[in-house]
Amino acid sequence: MDIASLMDWLGDSNTKGLAGLLVGVVFGVAAQRSRFCLRASAVEFARGKIGPRTSVWLLTFATALFWTQGAMFFDIVNLDEARILAIPGSISGAVIGGLIFGVGMVLARGCSGRLLVLAATGNLRAVISGLVFAVFAQMSLYGWLSPVREALAGIWTTPNGRNINVLEAAGLPDGFGMLMGILFAIYAIYIAYKNKVGAKVLFFASGVGFAVALGWYTTFSLSSVSFEPTSIESLTFTGPSANTLMYVLESNAVLSFSIGLIPGVFLGAFVAAFFARELKLQGFEGGASMRRYLTGAAMMGFGGMLAGGCAIGNGVTGTSVFSLTAWIALTFFWIGAKIADTLFDNRTVRFATA
Repeated sequence: MDIASLMDWLGDSNTKGLAGLLVGVVFGVAAQRSRFCLRASAVEFARGKIGPRTSVWLLTFATALFWTQGAMFFDIVNLDEARILAIPGSISGAVIGGLIFGVGMVLARGCSGRLLVLAATGNLRAVISGLVFAVFAQMSLYGWLSPVREALAGIWTTPNGRNINVLEAAGLPDGFGMLMGILFAIYAIYIAYKNKVGAKVLFFASGVGFAVALGWYTTFSLSSVSFEPTSIESLTFTGPSANTLMYVLESNAVLSFSIGLIPGVFLGAFVAAFFARELKLQGFEGGASMRRYLTGAAMMGFGGMLAGGCAIGNGVTGTSVFSLTAWIALTFFWIGAKIADTLFDNRTVRFATA
Protein backbone atom coordinates (compact mmCIF):
# COMPACT_ATOMS: atom_id res chain seq x y z
CA MET A 1 0.00 0.00 0.00
CA ASP A 2 1.47 3.39 -1.00
CA ILE A 3 1.15 6.62 0.98
CA ALA A 4 -1.71 7.97 -1.14
CA SER A 5 -3.76 4.80 -0.58
CA LEU A 6 -2.96 4.89 3.15
CA MET A 7 -4.20 8.49 3.31
CA ASP A 8 -7.43 7.51 1.55
CA TRP A 9 -7.94 4.77 4.12
CA LEU A 10 -6.87 6.52 7.34
CA GLY A 11 -7.30 10.17 6.40
CA ASP A 12 -4.63 12.86 6.18
CA SER A 13 -4.18 13.68 9.86
CA ASN A 14 -4.17 10.06 11.04
CA THR A 15 -1.61 9.11 8.39
CA LYS A 16 0.64 11.97 9.44
CA GLY A 17 0.31 11.00 13.08
CA LEU A 18 1.14 7.37 12.26
CA ALA A 19 4.18 8.49 10.25
CA GLY A 20 5.43 10.54 13.20
CA LEU A 21 4.84 7.59 15.52
CA LEU A 22 6.89 5.21 13.36
CA VAL A 23 9.78 7.64 12.88
CA GLY A 24 9.69 8.31 16.62
CA VAL A 25 9.93 4.58 17.40
CA VAL A 26 13.07 4.30 15.23
CA PHE A 27 14.62 7.26 17.02
CA GLY A 28 13.55 6.05 20.47
CA VAL A 29 15.07 2.59 20.06
CA ALA A 30 18.31 3.95 18.58
CA ALA A 31 18.70 6.76 21.12
CA GLN A 32 18.07 4.47 24.09
CA ARG A 33 20.56 1.84 22.99
CA SER A 34 23.28 4.29 21.93
CA ARG A 35 22.89 6.61 24.96
CA PHE A 36 22.90 9.49 22.48
CA CYS A 37 23.11 12.82 24.35
CA LEU A 38 24.43 16.21 23.29
CA ARG A 39 24.79 17.26 26.92
CA ALA A 40 27.10 14.35 27.72
CA SER A 41 29.30 14.97 24.70
CA ALA A 42 29.40 18.73 25.29
CA VAL A 43 30.46 18.24 28.92
CA GLU A 44 33.08 15.70 27.85
CA PHE A 45 34.43 18.17 25.30
CA ALA A 46 34.26 21.06 27.80
CA ARG A 47 36.57 19.13 30.10
CA GLY A 48 39.18 18.75 27.38
CA LYS A 49 38.36 15.22 26.28
CA ILE A 50 37.17 13.88 22.94
CA GLY A 51 35.91 10.51 24.07
CA PRO A 52 33.12 7.93 23.71
CA ARG A 53 30.21 10.33 24.21
CA THR A 54 31.59 12.64 21.55
CA SER A 55 32.05 9.76 19.12
CA VAL A 56 28.39 8.76 19.52
CA TRP A 57 27.12 12.30 19.01
CA LEU A 58 29.44 12.94 16.06
CA LEU A 59 28.46 9.71 14.30
CA THR A 60 24.78 10.59 14.71
CA PHE A 61 25.46 14.05 13.30
CA ALA A 62 27.47 12.62 10.40
CA THR A 63 24.87 9.98 9.55
CA ALA A 64 22.03 12.52 9.46
CA LEU A 65 24.17 14.78 7.26
CA PHE A 66 25.12 11.99 4.86
CA TRP A 67 21.66 10.47 4.38
CA THR A 68 19.84 13.80 4.17
CA GLN A 69 22.30 15.38 1.75
CA GLY A 70 22.47 12.13 -0.25
CA ALA A 71 18.68 12.07 -0.63
CA MET A 72 18.80 15.66 -1.87
CA PHE A 73 21.72 15.01 -4.22
CA PHE A 74 19.94 12.09 -5.90
CA ASP A 75 16.62 14.01 -6.08
CA ILE A 76 14.85 11.62 -3.72
CA VAL A 77 13.63 14.61 -1.72
CA ASN A 78 13.49 18.35 -2.28
CA LEU A 79 13.91 20.15 1.01
CA ASP A 80 14.06 23.72 -0.32
CA GLU A 81 10.64 24.29 1.26
CA ALA A 82 11.46 22.56 4.53
CA ARG A 83 10.02 24.68 7.31
CA ILE A 84 13.38 25.50 8.85
CA LEU A 85 14.56 26.96 5.52
CA ALA A 86 11.30 28.41 4.19
CA ILE A 87 10.72 30.88 7.04
CA PRO A 88 12.92 33.72 8.31
CA GLY A 89 15.60 32.57 10.73
CA SER A 90 16.48 34.48 13.86
CA ILE A 91 20.22 34.88 14.32
CA SER A 92 19.76 36.68 17.64
CA GLY A 93 17.40 33.92 18.75
CA ALA A 94 19.93 31.26 17.79
CA VAL A 95 22.64 32.98 19.84
CA ILE A 96 20.64 33.89 22.95
CA GLY A 97 18.38 30.86 22.87
CA GLY A 98 21.33 28.59 22.16
CA LEU A 99 23.16 29.85 25.24
CA ILE A 100 20.07 29.48 27.46
CA PHE A 101 19.34 25.99 26.15
CA GLY A 102 22.98 24.93 26.55
CA VAL A 103 23.01 26.00 30.21
CA GLY A 104 19.61 24.38 30.76
CA MET A 105 20.57 20.99 29.39
CA VAL A 106 23.55 20.81 31.75
CA LEU A 107 21.37 21.74 34.74
CA ALA A 108 18.75 19.15 33.73
CA ARG A 109 21.47 16.59 32.93
CA GLY A 110 20.11 15.93 29.47
CA CYS A 111 18.65 17.68 26.45
CA SER A 112 14.91 17.52 25.75
CA GLY A 113 15.22 14.42 23.54
CA ARG A 114 17.32 12.61 26.14
CA LEU A 115 14.79 13.45 28.87
CA LEU A 116 12.02 11.87 26.81
CA VAL A 117 14.08 8.70 26.31
CA LEU A 118 14.95 8.53 30.03
CA ALA A 119 11.31 9.11 30.99
CA ALA A 120 10.37 5.98 29.04
CA THR A 121 12.79 3.90 31.13
CA GLY A 122 11.17 4.92 34.44
CA ASN A 123 13.21 8.01 35.31
CA LEU A 124 10.71 10.17 37.18
CA ARG A 125 13.13 13.10 37.22
CA ALA A 126 12.97 13.09 33.44
CA VAL A 127 9.16 12.75 33.44
CA ILE A 128 8.66 15.85 35.60
CA SER A 129 11.41 17.79 33.84
CA GLY A 130 9.95 16.88 30.47
CA LEU A 131 6.53 18.21 31.51
CA VAL A 132 8.09 21.47 32.70
CA PHE A 133 9.98 21.69 29.42
CA ALA A 134 6.75 21.26 27.43
CA VAL A 135 4.88 23.85 29.53
CA PHE A 136 7.61 26.48 29.12
CA ALA A 137 7.89 25.72 25.41
CA GLN A 138 4.13 26.33 25.05
CA MET A 139 4.36 29.50 27.17
CA SER A 140 7.16 30.72 24.90
CA LEU A 141 5.22 29.91 21.75
CA TYR A 142 1.79 31.36 22.57
CA GLY A 143 1.72 32.20 26.28
CA TRP A 144 3.12 34.73 28.71
CA LEU A 145 6.69 34.36 27.50
CA SER A 146 5.88 34.79 23.82
CA PRO A 147 6.35 38.62 23.81
CA VAL A 148 9.84 38.17 25.28
CA ARG A 149 10.69 35.49 22.74
CA GLU A 150 9.40 37.59 19.84
CA ALA A 151 11.34 40.66 20.99
CA LEU A 152 14.62 38.77 21.31
CA ALA A 153 14.10 36.87 18.06
CA GLY A 154 13.34 40.07 16.18
CA ILE A 155 16.65 41.75 17.00
CA TRP A 156 18.46 40.12 14.05
CA THR A 157 16.76 38.00 11.41
CA THR A 158 17.80 36.62 8.04
CA PRO A 159 16.85 38.70 4.97
CA ASN A 160 14.38 38.01 2.16
CA GLY A 161 11.86 36.17 4.30
CA ARG A 162 13.83 32.90 4.38
CA ASN A 163 16.56 31.24 6.38
CA ILE A 164 19.98 30.95 4.76
CA ASN A 165 21.27 27.69 3.28
CA VAL A 166 24.97 27.78 4.19
CA LEU A 167 26.04 25.58 1.26
CA GLU A 168 24.24 27.75 -1.29
CA ALA A 169 25.45 30.98 0.31
CA ALA A 170 29.04 29.74 0.18
CA GLY A 171 28.67 28.60 -3.45
CA LEU A 172 29.72 25.04 -2.63
CA PRO A 173 28.96 22.29 -5.17
CA ASP A 174 26.21 19.67 -4.92
CA GLY A 175 27.42 16.66 -3.01
CA PHE A 176 29.69 18.68 -0.70
CA GLY A 177 27.35 18.06 2.24
CA MET A 178 27.46 14.31 1.62
CA LEU A 179 31.26 14.45 1.58
CA MET A 180 31.24 16.31 4.90
CA GLY A 181 29.07 13.57 6.36
CA ILE A 182 31.55 10.91 5.27
CA LEU A 183 34.52 12.80 6.72
CA PHE A 184 32.76 13.39 10.04
CA ALA A 185 31.79 9.70 10.17
CA ILE A 186 35.38 8.59 9.59
CA TYR A 187 36.57 10.85 12.41
CA ALA A 188 33.77 9.63 14.71
CA ILE A 189 34.70 5.99 14.07
CA TYR A 190 38.36 6.80 14.74
CA ILE A 191 37.45 8.37 18.10
CA ALA A 192 35.24 5.37 18.88
CA TYR A 193 38.08 2.97 18.06
CA LYS A 194 40.47 4.83 20.37
CA ASN A 195 37.93 4.74 23.19
CA LYS A 196 36.85 1.12 22.61
CA VAL A 197 33.24 2.00 21.79
CA GLY A 198 31.42 -1.17 20.72
CA ALA A 199 30.02 -1.80 17.25
CA LYS A 200 26.46 -2.12 18.59
CA VAL A 201 26.62 1.34 20.12
CA LEU A 202 27.91 2.79 16.86
CA PHE A 203 25.18 0.99 14.90
CA PHE A 204 22.46 2.53 17.05
CA ALA A 205 24.17 5.94 17.03
CA SER A 206 24.00 5.89 13.24
CA GLY A 207 20.36 4.82 13.62
CA VAL A 208 19.58 8.09 15.40
CA GLY A 209 21.00 10.02 12.45
CA PHE A 210 19.14 7.81 10.00
CA ALA A 211 15.88 8.56 11.82
CA VAL A 212 16.41 12.26 11.05
CA ALA A 213 16.78 11.53 7.33
CA LEU A 214 13.79 9.18 7.51
CA GLY A 215 11.74 12.01 9.00
CA TRP A 216 12.67 14.31 6.11
CA TYR A 217 11.78 11.62 3.56
CA THR A 218 8.49 10.81 5.26
CA THR A 219 7.18 14.37 5.55
CA PHE A 220 8.33 15.22 2.02
CA SER A 221 6.44 12.20 0.71
CA LEU A 222 3.36 13.16 2.70
CA SER A 223 3.48 16.74 1.39
CA SER A 224 3.62 15.42 -2.18
CA VAL A 225 0.31 13.53 -1.94
CA SER A 226 -1.65 15.29 0.79
CA PHE A 227 -4.58 17.52 -0.13
CA GLU A 228 -3.93 19.57 2.99
CA PRO A 229 -0.88 21.80 3.58
CA THR A 230 1.84 19.61 5.09
CA SER A 231 4.95 20.96 6.74
CA ILE A 232 8.20 19.35 5.59
CA GLU A 233 10.02 18.68 8.85
CA SER A 234 11.88 16.05 10.79
CA LEU A 235 12.91 15.29 14.34
CA THR A 236 12.72 18.07 16.88
CA PHE A 237 11.26 18.21 20.37
CA THR A 238 10.55 21.82 21.34
CA GLY A 239 7.55 22.54 19.13
CA PRO A 240 6.24 18.94 19.14
CA SER A 241 6.37 18.77 22.95
CA ALA A 242 4.31 21.96 23.18
CA ASN A 243 1.89 20.74 20.51
CA THR A 244 1.51 17.31 22.12
CA LEU A 245 0.74 18.94 25.47
CA MET A 246 -2.06 20.97 23.88
CA TYR A 247 -3.31 17.92 21.96
CA VAL A 248 -4.06 16.05 25.18
CA LEU A 249 -5.69 19.15 26.69
CA GLU A 250 -7.94 20.12 23.77
CA SER A 251 -10.89 18.05 22.57
CA ASN A 252 -10.76 19.30 18.96
CA ALA A 253 -7.01 18.96 18.35
CA VAL A 254 -5.87 17.32 15.10
CA LEU A 255 -3.13 14.72 14.74
CA SER A 256 0.06 15.61 12.88
CA PHE A 257 3.54 14.25 12.31
CA SER A 258 4.99 16.19 15.24
CA ILE A 259 2.27 15.02 17.64
CA GLY A 260 2.78 11.39 16.66
CA LEU A 261 6.53 11.79 17.14
CA ILE A 262 6.55 12.24 20.92
CA PRO A 263 4.64 9.04 21.87
CA GLY A 264 6.63 7.20 19.18
CA VAL A 265 9.94 8.10 20.82
CA PHE A 266 8.56 7.14 24.23
CA LEU A 267 7.31 3.79 22.93
CA GLY A 268 10.55 2.98 21.11
CA ALA A 269 12.71 3.82 24.11
CA PHE A 270 10.43 1.85 26.46
CA VAL A 271 10.54 -1.27 24.29
CA ALA A 272 14.33 -1.02 23.91
CA ALA A 273 14.82 -0.59 27.66
CA PHE A 274 12.37 -3.43 28.42
CA PHE A 275 14.23 -5.97 26.31
CA ALA A 276 17.57 -4.75 27.67
CA ARG A 277 16.19 -5.04 31.23
CA GLU A 278 16.98 -1.40 31.91
CA LEU A 279 13.58 -0.25 33.18
CA LYS A 280 14.07 1.27 36.61
CA LEU A 281 12.14 3.80 38.68
CA GLN A 282 14.31 6.73 39.72
CA GLY A 283 13.37 9.92 41.55
CA PHE A 284 14.87 13.18 42.70
CA GLU A 285 17.63 13.03 45.29
CA GLY A 286 16.40 16.00 47.32
CA GLY A 287 15.14 19.54 47.05
CA ALA A 288 18.34 20.97 45.58
CA SER A 289 18.38 18.31 42.88
CA MET A 290 14.75 19.00 42.01
CA ARG A 291 15.31 22.75 41.77
CA ARG A 292 18.26 22.20 39.48
CA TYR A 293 16.42 19.84 37.11
CA LEU A 294 13.30 21.96 36.87
CA THR A 295 15.25 25.18 36.34
CA GLY A 296 17.18 23.52 33.55
CA ALA A 297 13.99 22.16 31.96
CA ALA A 298 12.37 25.62 32.04
CA MET A 299 15.47 27.17 30.46
CA MET A 300 15.44 24.54 27.70
CA GLY A 301 11.75 25.17 27.00
CA PHE A 302 12.26 28.90 26.52
CA GLY A 303 15.73 28.67 24.98
CA GLY A 304 14.77 25.95 22.52
CA MET A 305 11.72 27.87 21.30
CA LEU A 306 13.76 31.08 20.99
CA ALA A 307 16.55 29.28 19.12
CA GLY A 308 14.06 27.67 16.74
CA GLY A 309 14.79 24.13 17.88
CA CYS A 310 16.42 21.90 20.47
CA ALA A 311 19.61 19.85 20.50
CA ILE A 312 18.03 17.51 17.94
CA GLY A 313 15.93 20.01 16.03
CA ASN A 314 18.80 22.41 15.45
CA GLY A 315 21.85 20.35 16.31
CA VAL A 316 21.12 17.39 14.01
CA THR A 317 17.98 18.02 11.95
CA GLY A 318 18.55 21.68 11.06
CA THR A 319 22.25 21.27 10.42
CA SER A 320 21.54 18.35 8.07
CA VAL A 321 19.94 20.83 5.63
CA PHE A 322 22.59 23.47 6.40
CA SER A 323 20.25 26.00 7.98
CA LEU A 324 22.41 28.94 9.08
CA THR A 325 20.57 29.50 12.35
CA ALA A 326 20.76 25.79 13.19
CA TRP A 327 24.55 25.83 12.89
CA ILE A 328 24.72 28.99 15.00
CA ALA A 329 22.42 27.54 17.64
CA LEU A 330 24.46 24.32 17.78
CA THR A 331 27.61 26.35 18.37
CA PHE A 332 26.01 28.22 21.26
CA PHE A 333 24.56 25.02 22.73
CA TRP A 334 28.16 23.90 23.21
CA ILE A 335 29.24 27.29 24.56
CA GLY A 336 26.34 27.38 27.02
CA ALA A 337 27.12 23.85 28.16
CA LYS A 338 30.76 24.79 28.73
CA ILE A 339 29.75 27.81 30.82
CA ALA A 340 27.29 25.81 32.93
CA ASP A 341 29.66 22.90 33.47
CA THR A 342 32.42 25.23 34.62
CA LEU A 343 30.14 27.17 36.99
CA PHE A 344 28.10 24.34 38.48
CA ASP A 345 29.76 20.95 37.99
CA ASN A 346 33.46 21.18 37.19
CA ARG A 347 34.41 23.75 39.81
CA THR A 348 37.91 22.41 40.23
CA VAL A 349 38.71 23.70 36.76
CA ARG A 350 37.27 27.13 37.57
CA PHE A 351 39.22 27.54 40.80
CA ALA A 352 42.43 26.07 39.35
CA THR A 353 42.46 28.63 36.56
CA ALA A 354 41.23 31.61 38.63
